[in-house]
Amino acid sequence: MDRRAFIAKAFDKPGAADPTPTYENKELPAVARVNAGLEPYAESWEWEEASHLLNRALFGAKRAEIEKAVNDGLSATLDLLLADLVALPEPPVYYQYTQDPNAGVGESWVTHPQVVGTENFGFFRKRSLKNWGVGQMVNQETSIREKMVLFWHNHFGVAAAVVGDARFLYQLNQLLREGALGSIKELVKEVSVSSAMLVFLNGNQNREGKPNENFARELFELFTIGKGPQIGEGNYTNYTEEDIREAARVLTGWAPTVYGKVEGEPGSQFITNWHDKTDKQFSAAFDNLIISDQEGEEYKALVDMIFSKRETARYLSRKLYRWFVYYVIDEATEQHVIEPMAQLLIENDFSVKPALRALLSSGHFFDSENRGCMIKSPFDFHISLLRKTNVVLPDPSNTYFGYKFWHYLRNLSSTIDQDFLDTPTVAGWPAYYQKPVYYQSWISSATLPQRQTAIDKFMSKNGYKVGEDKVKIDSLVLIEGISDPSDPNVLVKELAELLFPLPLSQEFRDEIKDILIPGLPDFEWTEEYILYITDPSNEGYKQAVITKLDALLKSMLSLAEFQLS
Repeated sequence: MDRRAFIAKAFDKPGAADPTPTYENKELPAVARVNAGLEPYAESWEWEEASHLLNRALFGAKRAEIEKAVNDGLSATLDLLLADLVALPEPPVYYQYTQDPNAGVGESWVTHPQVVGTENFGFFRKRSLKNWGVGQMVNQETSIREKMVLFWHNHFGVAAAVVGDARFLYQLNQLLREGALGSIKELVKEVSVSSAMLVFLNGNQNREGKPNENFARELFELFTIGKGPQIGEGNYTNYTEEDIREAARVLTGWAPTVYGKVEGEPGSQFITNWHDKTDKQFSAAFDNLIISDQEGEEYKALVDMIFSKRETARYLSRKLYRWFVYYVIDEATEQHVIEPMAQLLIENDFSVKPALRALLSSGHFFDSENRGCMIKSPFDFHISLLRKTNVVLPDPSNTYFGYKFWHYLRNLSSTIDQDFLDTPTVAGWPAYYQKPVYYQSWISSATLPQRQTAIDKFMSKNGYKVGEDKVKIDSLVLIEGISDPSDPNVLVKELAELLFPLPLSQEFRDEIKDILIPGLPDFEWTEEYILYITDPSNEGYKQAVITKLDALLKSMLSLAEFQLS
């Protein structure tokens, strides 16, 4: 498997608005990639294995996190990654002046009216919320939760521009954060009547006699069971068009509790006069079940009905698999991974944690074919760039600089097709569902140079700067964790182990070393580095070392291998 060919090769149409790479998938492989299944991984647990796990569970793993994982072992590392949420983060705040009389700079707006007088604060609040969300990813603990929050935002795709009230979006984020590793079934119930989803998919317009099918359709097709192959007119194997119509009637009667000028936290309310109280008859796909009037509890019966089908567990297992492992799910993977994951979901009332733990501790997950095979999403790329290089992040007490920096990172990612709280469609980002390209859609002749722009920015003299505050990659700080930075062979080897998902050949490492000491013997670097550490206040010695290290590091970060996870 040539993991770097797609990124390294030339494009058919460089500079085109919609370039198609020469090496883009035309079809998925027909033979089994990996024969290993969900049985526990029982081989070596060293740097490479710990790095693989943490890079998939986090937005890039720091050296100290990988070293700790190696020492702690696989089981203890999974305990840490999957630990229960202790407390919710502090809510987003205004970081720039607005005329909001209820909340000033540094204060939260999440319970205050959005419209005051003639000024609508939706724009300022959404910007605050989106930047805050990126900040949570940047400042993640050694926990899988932030990766799961983004997973659920992709799964329950919403567009901030459509939802309108930023309080609704914040409430949705909190639901996904609290339920990230809990029961998917219960999370679907909560999201179904959340303010954001009621507005986004027109649930607030769904009333007796005038049912709106938008949410019901996505509930079946995207959020739970999936279509399956079409086997007849209006019949998608797993449900029928009539099931959608009946489900829409079940879901009538819901609306948000606050809008615009109303004070308070967002919620939802059931309005009995809006609800269709007649029986709802479902198809043979759901055993011809009839759901009778249950007032405000009726939507729960609908969700329970959908989750009673094994295909729902399979569908959700596939989505988790594509997020954490790879996009190809062949017959062997379906049998040996997806089926047992689905069984674990069913046995644990659809709790994510047991199934996810089994997947991330399996022989399948650690198989060599599943390492370094994912192209990083924009958020993964930009945040891992900072975390891998051990960048000093903004002081949390400096609200303005922190939010401005998160805003910059969010813009970097949105420019290359991934914005927080704004998936392009309700189906999420195409990289996780669009056959046969999947993750390859992240890379094009348009987006790859933009990724390089981020490397250039953070490697520049001032990095990202606001006033006297700045965030930049310091190569001297980065190599402090190298066991012997005076040895150029050790330096290149250990940097490569940190930055790349797979070991490099000795020949490739020698090529990279030549960037540090072009055409020179190893001792030239050793002597130069020792001169610096002996007299670090000598600016000449320091700059000589920094110049060489920066050239080495920038070259390594620009390799195709850094685009992979």
